[in-house]
Amino acid sequence: MALVGDVEIKDVFRGGVIPDGFYGVGYGFVVFKRDEISPHIGEDRFPQIMVAQFSRHYTPFGCDYTIQMRGSSTVLRRFLCADLLLTAGLNTIRFTVLYTKLAGSNGDNGMRKAIAGLAMGVLILMCSTFSSSAKGYQNFRVAVYCRAQEVNQMGDANWLATRWDEVSRQVKVDKVYLETHRDVVLVDEKTIAAAKKFFEDKGIEVAGGITYTVMESNRFQTFCYTKPESRKRVREIAEYTAKLFNEVILDDFFFTNCKCEACIKAKGSQSWSEFRIDLMKGAARNLVVGPAKAVNPKVKMVIKYPNWYEHFQGCGFNLETQPKIFDGIYTGTETRDPVYTDQHLQQYESYLIYRYFENIKPGGNGGGWVDTGAMRYMDRYAEQLWLTLFAKAPEITLFDFRRAFGPIPDGLRGDWQGGQTSFDYNEMMQPIKLADGTTVMPSTMARPAGYSFELVDKFLGKLGNPVGVKSYKPYHSTGEDFLQNYIGMCGIPMDLLPEFPAEANVIFLTESAKFDKEIVAKIKKQLVDGKTVVITSGLYKALQGKPFDKNQGGGIEDIVELRIGDEKAVTKQFWRRRDFWGRSGKVYESKSPIVIPEIKYLTNDSWEEISCLASGIGYPILHSADYANSRLYVLAIPDNYGDLYNLPAEILTQIRDVLAKEMYVRLDGPSQVAMFVYDNDTFIVESFLPEGVDVKIVADKRISKLSDILTGEELTGEAVSTQPRRLGQAAPAPDKTVFKMTIKPHSYRVFKCE
Repeated sequence: MALVGDVEIKDVFRGGVIPDGFYGVGYGFVVFKRDEISPHIGEDRFPQIMVAQFSRHYTPFGCDYTIQMRGSSTVLRRFLCADLLLTAGLNTIRFTVLYTKLAGSNGDNGMRKAIAGLAMGVLILMCSTFSSSAKGYQNFRVAVYCRAQEVNQMGDANWLATRWDEVSRQVKVDKVYLETHRDVVLVDEKTIAAAKKFFEDKGIEVAGGITYTVMESNRFQTFCYTKPESRKRVREIAEYTAKLFNEVILDDFFFTNCKCEACIKAKGSQSWSEFRIDLMKGAARNLVVGPAKAVNPKVKMVIKYPNWYEHFQGCGFNLETQPKIFDGIYTGTETRDPVYTDQHLQQYESYLIYRYFENIKPGGNGGGWVDTGAMRYMDRYAEQLWLTLFAKAPEITLFDFRRAFGPIPDGLRGDWQGGQTSFDYNEMMQPIKLADGTTVMPSTMARPAGYSFELVDKFLGKLGNPVGVKSYKPYHSTGEDFLQNYIGMCGIPMDLLPEFPAEANVIFLTESAKFDKEIVAKIKKQLVDGKTVVITSGLYKALQGKPFDKNQGGGIEDIVELRIGDEKAVTKQFWRRRDFWGRSGKVYESKSPIVIPEIKYLTNDSWEEISCLASGIGYPILHSADYANSRLYVLAIPDNYGDLYNLPAEILTQIRDVLAKEMYVRLDGPSQVAMFVYDNDTFIVESFLPEGVDVKIVADKRISKLSDILTGEELTGEAVSTQPRRLGQAAPAPDKTVFKMTIKPHSYRVFKCE
């Protein structure tokens, strides 16, 4: 027996003792936090010991639990538990619940108390053995999405069993999504039922999926949401799927790119973005969520958004209203190859997009979603997986089942392999030892995923909540698209938000902020409040020359009078100043010529912090102007955002000193090395470079040591002053601690500050 408060706890199934204060999930029993079950159950209504039925429905936002007396309709307690995650992936668990009088209870106090109770249970497995997939990972869940084309084949039990066995021995899976529709393929109910039973019998949670495409291969042809017959079909698919599942996720394609004559007529004088945003808001409510819940009131409807968030409004994705209509959202964190793809998405987006969507629907972002497409080396796949988890996604979905049982392709071993990098190809290909002591050889793309998960699961639980430099992107905005991801790749942790973060001491604003009609007034307010604002040359150019506005007063020129036109400067030389006279300044060269906008200013009204030199003339890269109680910075953005990576490391470091000045650690080193910082003095440094790189970490002076969480190595820093020494004055006292380290190619290191 063990005593939790005044409650005696005994594990009647395993015979073991449950420790005092323990809560969470174990294999064979579950114990709740003591305040999660109501203490106000009248003891005159229930015996001291009774048996109850415990059931739960998992959602991306927590678990909806019901405890009910077996054989009775009386519900003892129903509650939403957002912080208790059952990793075993079972749909129902049977429990014995013991109710015992609280010490000191008596019948004279009017409201008699019984215990807060406890639930202890046995995991009821529908298979004879405990497969390796049922154990799961400690810090996240793994799901596999199954397209309708593959689900259609799951009526063949041998076909499914063979492929599932191949996948589940190489990666631990908690959940599957069974798609009912894609490309006008609709899976019949009998096949769905057989597939559901197969997975549920193995303790795997099952949810439904829908892809609203007519022909995916025809430029992602979607349904027309204007024509009555198409709208009817969309509704029917939602109703059919909701009848079969208590959770349904919509894959990427709940948008419209239709420009048929009916859509052209319905659009009228609106822009396509305006028309489609409104059209798809109505479709979400009236064709999908509403009809689904009419058929199955318990169904949780989730929309998965893809990776092209800057352009959503053009096809009707509505991040402002749709997340309120759906029960949850899900994040496409696939970024694939940053060069040899049409999108050219930067690696950092696999982290930032999850954080962005989490800020849109806090607690309602169910996870990240990665596929195996467009990669030249296996490390790129692993990076997408672990960046999703660095963002603290509670679940990660592998798209898709077909690819998971597909063979590991040849030719994906990076040139840097063999150097004990984070993703070690040779180690990944070693035999896998299963729970029963047998071994299997890696054979499909499930293994790189499983290996990557095993690596990061060792330390994810030691990381706190992600933090970064706040950047504001209004809903339905465009301008300097995806720029925050390039900034993240330059070693500046970013945090993207849909609302203006007035509480932040430092804010980074790109051209997309021009969509906020009150943005100049908000910038002024930040500066008056003594907070720092960094804007891009693109935003200043978009705001300059605006007439007087009664809500904002004057325009951006009220803060500082600059002129940014269409003139460009081509440069390879950059001058980093240290004081007014240029003392301690030095010229650094970029890897290749960079084209930047010319920022022109009034002498002595504002100041160049970093200059570029071009044929004897200089232009600002980083410019500043005092206003009220703080300082506005303007950062010149190259015409090609990728040229940010060509800036000399010393120049990037000075930019970091401004943007990341509130962070307790900062990077001093080249681009394409990113930092992921957490609120508990832990951080990750990851290099995306194909060769090893030496970097420095500049930490607050309170930090004297860094402990490598993976290796146990301890790094001792050097106390330094980052302030310039003035003539005739003593050297400034140390204000930072600097640590030196080496990062291997395509690798990360994880540290705890002490």
